[in-house]
Amino acid sequence: MNKKSTNKTNPEASPCGGGLVGASKPSLSFWSLWNLSFGFFGVQIAFALQTSQVSRIFATLGADPQNLSYFWIVPPLTGLLVQPIVGIFSDRTWTRLGRRMPYLLIGTLVTALLLLILPNSGAFGLSVGMAMIFAATCLVLFGVSTDMALQPFRMLVGDMVNEKQKSLAFSIQSFLCNAGNILAYLLPIALVAWGISNVAPEGMIPDSVKWAFYIGAAVLLVCSFYTIFTVKELPPDEYAKYNAIDESKAKAEKGNIITLLKKVPSVFWTVGLVQFFCWAAFLYMWTYTTGAIAGSVWGTTDASSALFQTAGNWVGVLFAIQAIGGVLWAFVIPKFKNIKVAYIVSLLIGAVGFLSTRFIGAEITIFGTTILGQYALFLPYFFVGFAWAGMLAIPFTLLTNALQGTSRMGTYLGLFNGTICIPQIVAAVAGGSLLFLVGGNQSNMLVISGILLVLGAVAVFWVKEKK
Repeated sequence: MNKKSTNKTNPEASPCGGGLVGASKPSLSFWSLWNLSFGFFGVQIAFALQTSQVSRIFATLGADPQNLSYFWIVPPLTGLLVQPIVGIFSDRTWTRLGRRMPYLLIGTLVTALLLLILPNSGAFGLSVGMAMIFAATCLVLFGVSTDMALQPFRMLVGDMVNEKQKSLAFSIQSFLCNAGNILAYLLPIALVAWGISNVAPEGMIPDSVKWAFYIGAAVLLVCSFYTIFTVKELPPDEYAKYNAIDESKAKAEKGNIITLLKKVPSVFWTVGLVQFFCWAAFLYMWTYTTGAIAGSVWGTTDASSALFQTAGNWVGVLFAIQAIGGVLWAFVIPKFKNIKVAYIVSLLIGAVGFLSTRFIGAEITIFGTTILGQYALFLPYFFVGFAWAGMLAIPFTLLTNALQGTSRMGTYLGLFNGTICIPQIVAAVAGGSLLFLVGGNQSNMLVISGILLVLGAVAVFWVKEKK
């Protein structure tokens, strides 16, 4: 990392109390920013395999569609608990490896192990109930480990990147995130094309899914270790200098979580409201897309059928299309002069994508041309990717700018993760009831996702950006 200091000073006082003015963080080269986030690519592959395949795994093991959303309580619940803990402890950690890197290392190793175990949940001779309990237990541990591996990347940007480059840094993370998504989502269908079986005995997970998880584990290890070995975190004295921190201020910031939340900038709460609608929307996409397209395009609800497993693989293709949309939109976001406008536009385009899925069946006729429904879904999911890119890049840019000068950056980012986890928990708890209210048609849950993104776009108007 380039750590050469500059003579510029930060013209802003800390938003979290105090008025210390510190040296501006040096600008980093593009490749320094890239190395800082490259491990995010591997972690996102693990996360994407979870979001695209967990509903399929539990449905294959025998779960009732009415109960599918309850399994999705697990990942955000672990994130709600783990990420603030990682933030609190990493703020106080100074080792030869760094302050954030030890958590990245541990999270990576455990996640890789669970990627090998989770898809084999039906292979241990357990009853249906016990197999689902085993898979749910793995999912709990998987949530803990991926949260440990994921959170350090956001903290590293907050620690080491100046305000002018933060939008670029988080856009790089958004790009790597979506690139990881593309690989993870396409792995199962690519493996089938290479001759790996996509069917298995009842209650067993197909080999195409298993090998996708194994490959994901290998890529995760390579990418995370690349960041660990190429990035050197700021030592304590430089960290304090570049983040405008002194000892008296650091002592004043000590306190329990409730005390810290009372001092947090208003951006935390207003962006958090936007996050609530956005992450609830995507929770329903991850939970119900498989059942939705299996029913509307392939005409089946039988999770043990070959058609349902084909639909499960096609979900990966659609999520890859979404990720491609996110990759391309991540380059556009920094071009907006007003970041709030970028946020609103991103969410509204994503809403159009979700709402339009309801009108696509086995085939659709456009301007006299008949298109198979599975291909007609490409455009809606491409648009959904715009919202995803905005959700990944913009909230953390707004928040870390408002937190400049705090010694508890990691703690606040960990707490902010609650604005990602809580909406998913609420949505997961409500999912079964909402599915009943919309007639059991899982396609209607994607319409609800579109409505939620519109509400999120409206909520952006309450966000007051710190200049």
